[in-house]
Amino acid sequence: MNLGIESETALVVGASEGIGYETAKALLEEGVHVLICSRNAQKLEAAARELHASTGRKVRSFAADITKAADVEALKAWVAEAAPRLDILVNAVGGSRRALFEDLDDAAWLENYEFNVLGTVRVIRAMVPLLEKSGAGRIVILGAAGARMPYPNQVVSNVHKAGLIALVKTLGVEFQKHNIRVNSVSPGRTLTSLWKTRAEQIAMDRGVSTDAVIHEFSEEIPMGRFGKPEEIAAMVVFLASHKASYVNCQSILVDGGIARGLV
Repeated sequence: MNLGIESETALVVGASEGIGYETAKALLEEGVHVLICSRNAQKLEAAARELHASTGRKVRSFAADITKAADVEALKAWVAEAAPRLDILVNAVGGSRRALFEDLDDAAWLENYEFNVLGTVRVIRAMVPLLEKSGAGRIVILGAAGARMPYPNQVVSNVHKAGLIALVKTLGVEFQKHNIRVNSVSPGRTLTSLWKTRAEQIAMDRGVSTDAVIHEFSEEIPMGRFGKPEEIAAMVVFLASHKASYVNCQSILVDGGIARGLV
């Protein structure tokens, strides 16, 4: 399928690994000029080399921590210099803190809020002027299925990811004056390095194999397996394309069916 995005420009934030990396790769394969960002310069440079090697296309990278306002301003200046306009913005930054509600203090809530919500807000605010120049800008935010079906021991992430859905609903309407669509993708359990590390820790604590832990968590998923990062990336790229031109203000679950609510 021709997604109609060849020669456009995209910024993928959180692209050094996982879903962000696979999204950058899929965009490159569609002929998009891709700029990538992550806070770890070493990992980001390695990702840029790997993406170039696997797709044959040049990738430009910039290290920035979106929990720091000054870094986002520097990223904005770099993107403005690197490209005359921005057609696609993908924010694939986020995470969770596993803890019971009673074990979380104000600092824990604020730290995760800045990582999951405020960082996303900063990036969008910085890039809207460049997206306006596209004439048909698209923003895709990575959320989580936990916003629809709250996971136990992840109250901070559940609350903040639900907030991202409200952000998408609000901005998708507000940004129509700029002709910018805003959507999000809510992955379920996806076999990224973060999940692998978590499974290894659980396995160590229980004295079982990592495969046994992955199998246990897979049993709750109707499809019986974890998602692959590239499967999530495929939906991100579709929403960022002109084939999804009538999709706006939506949070699309890509979760193997684990979130079973009607809304």
